[in-house]
Amino acid sequence: MTDLLKINNLQIDFEIPRGVVHAVMDFSFSVRPGTIVALVGESGSGKSVTAQAIMGLLPAKARITGGEILFYEPNYWGEPINLAKLNPEGEQMRTLRGGYISMIFQDAMASFSHLHTIGDQVSEALFLHRDIGRKEGLEQTERMLGLVGFPNPADAMGLYPFELSGGLRQRAMIAMALVCRPSLVIADESTTALDVSVQAQILKLIKDLRQELGLAVLLITHDLGVVANLADEVVVVHQGKIMESGAIGDIFGDSRHPYLKALFSAVPRFGMKHTQRLVSVSDIDSELGPLISDREEWPEEANDGRPMLEVKNVCKSFRTRKGSFFGTGKQTVVEAVKDVSFSIKRGECFGLIGESGCGKSSVSKCIMRAYSPDSGLILFNDRGNIVDLASLKEKDLLPYRPKIQMVFQEPFSSLNPRMTVFDIIREPLVIHNVGDDASQREIVMELMRAVGLDPRFLNRYPHSFSGGQAQRIGIARALALKPDLIVFDEPVSALDVSIQAEVLNLVRDLQEELELTYLFITHNLAVVDCVADDIAVMCQGRLVEMAPRESLFKSPIHPYTRALMAAVPFADLKKRLDFEVLMDGRMSDPAAWPGPFTVDSSTSRATSLDFIEVDGGHFVLASSGTEGEQVLRSVS
Repeated sequence: MTDLLKINNLQIDFEIPRGVVHAVMDFSFSVRPGTIVALVGESGSGKSVTAQAIMGLLPAKARITGGEILFYEPNYWGEPINLAKLNPEGEQMRTLRGGYISMIFQDAMASFSHLHTIGDQVSEALFLHRDIGRKEGLEQTERMLGLVGFPNPADAMGLYPFELSGGLRQRAMIAMALVCRPSLVIADESTTALDVSVQAQILKLIKDLRQELGLAVLLITHDLGVVANLADEVVVVHQGKIMESGAIGDIFGDSRHPYLKALFSAVPRFGMKHTQRLVSVSDIDSELGPLISDREEWPEEANDGRPMLEVKNVCKSFRTRKGSFFGTGKQTVVEAVKDVSFSIKRGECFGLIGESGCGKSSVSKCIMRAYSPDSGLILFNDRGNIVDLASLKEKDLLPYRPKIQMVFQEPFSSLNPRMTVFDIIREPLVIHNVGDDASQREIVMELMRAVGLDPRFLNRYPHSFSGGQAQRIGIARALALKPDLIVFDEPVSALDVSIQAEVLNLVRDLQEELELTYLFITHNLAVVDCVADDIAVMCQGRLVEMAPRESLFKSPIHPYTRALMAAVPFADLKKRLDFEVLMDGRMSDPAAWPGPFTVDSSTSRATSLDFIEVDGGHFVLASSGTEGEQVLRSVS
C-alpha cells in the first residue's frame, strides 16, 4: 500500500430526535506520505467530521455507517489498519492517536489547559506515547519548541498559554502535535483565527516542517489562498459530498464544478472596482421596509462637509500588575493607543487595519466610550451639532448611544444564548423606550427582512443559526435604533468565504440605501479593499499610514503596510507568498524598519515621527525634515 491514509466510501450519520442527518456521504480520497492534501469546504460540509472519524473523536450522536479508513504505518503495523473498526477508547486507537496521527486544532487557547505550563503540556504527549526518561523528554520538548520557531525555547517551557501571543500559542499547538514525530498531521482550520502576518509565518512553518520531517498533512480549511500556498492535492466538499478533487494545478487552473467556481468568485481580491459586488454562493434576499428606511432628514445647514466622526490625538494606556494575586506586584504601563487621529466623512466607510494587539479595537471602544481615553478628542457630528464624546459623563452620553452602534467579531459571543432572536433585536428598542409592544414587533420583523432572515425564526435561539445568520442578527440589532454611525469590529473574520461574501454585500447595500457611515475594523486587507473609501494602517498603537483606498493599495509606502500586503495569501498559483519579504516575523518591530521610518533610541517617538503628506490625502508616519521627505517621495 503506497498511501499513508486511504478513505473508501466513508459514510457518517448523526442521530438526532428529528431523524438522521447524513453528514458525510461516500467520501473517498487518499493521502500519500510526505504530501499535503487540502480538504476544502464551508462549515457543515463534513470536513471536520471526517477528521474526527480519523482520530476516533466522533461525538456520541455520530456513527460510521459505511466505508473504511485505512491507515498504513510500516513502523507500527505491517498491514493497513481500518480505523473505522477500532474502538475509540481501545488501546490500539490510543496508541495511534497522538503517537502516529496527530491533530492541530483551530482554537489553540481552548485546546490548552490554563493551569499547566507549555513545557508540561507539550511533553505530556511524548511521555504518553514513547518510552523515554523525563530529562531526555524535556530536552526533546525544548528542541521541538525551537524547531517550531520559539525565540527562546528554554524560557517558553515555563510559560502558561495565556502569556503567549496567538501566533506563539499556535506554534506551541504544532509542537504538541509533532513532538512524537507522527506520520500524519491533521490541521483543522489551524490559521483561520490568525492575522495575515502570523498566518504567513505558520504556513511557512508547516511547509518547512513537511520538508524537514517528511510529514504528510491533511489540511482542513475554507481559505483557498492557504490552499494555493500549501497543498499538493485538493478535495472540495459541500453538504457532505465530494464535488471535485485532483492535483492543485488542475483544481486552480481548470475548475469544473459550479460550486468550486462559486467559491473562487466569492474570494475578496485586490483591485476590484468599488461598485463591484462579490459573487456569493447564495444571495441574501434583503427587503427594507418603511419603518427602517424612513429616517429623519439632516438639516440643510448641517450639510456643510464636516466629518461624521473626528478622532484627534487620542491616547489610551492600561496599567497592570504582575507577580502578586493582591495587585502589589510591579506595575507596568501598556500604551494601547498613541496619539491617534483620523476623520470619517458622512456616508463613507473608513477602514482601520492592523494585527491583533495593535490597538484598533481599543480605538473603537474609546469611540463607543466603553473605555475613557486618557487624552484627546472624539468629535461626533450630531446633525450639525459637534459633540466631544470623550469629555461627556456617563449620564450625558445616553442621548448619543442610539446614534453610534457596534457589530462585534464573534456573533455567538455577542448574542445572549438565553434570549430568543426577537428579544435580542427588540432589546435596544426597550432600553431606549422606542414605541409600544405592537410597533416594536413590527420593527423587529422588518429588521429581520432587512438582513435577509425569515421573521418566522424570531422565536428561535442563537444556537439554531449558522455563523453568517447569527452575524446578520447582530447587524439587525445594530440597525434597530436607526444609527448614523456603525462600528464593525472584525465582522467577517470568523466566517467562511462564501458567507463572508454574503455579509459584505449586505453591509454595502445597507450603507448605500440607508446612507450610513461605517468604521470598519479588520486585519484582512482584501476585505477592507472591498468596502472602504479611506484606510488607515495601525501598528503598536499608532497609525503608520493613511490614504484613500486606491492610493494605499496601488502604492503602499510604509514597510509595515508593504509587509502586510505581502502576507495576504491569494487564491492564485501565480501569486504565491514570498516568505522572504515577511521580515522573519519582525514586520511589526519598528527597530527592523529602514529609515526614515525609525527613530533614534535616545529620542521620543512622539517628537521624532510625524505624519507627512506624500501625495493628495496619502500620509505616512516618518521622520520629519527635508531629508526624510525626500526619501519618502523617492520611495513613493
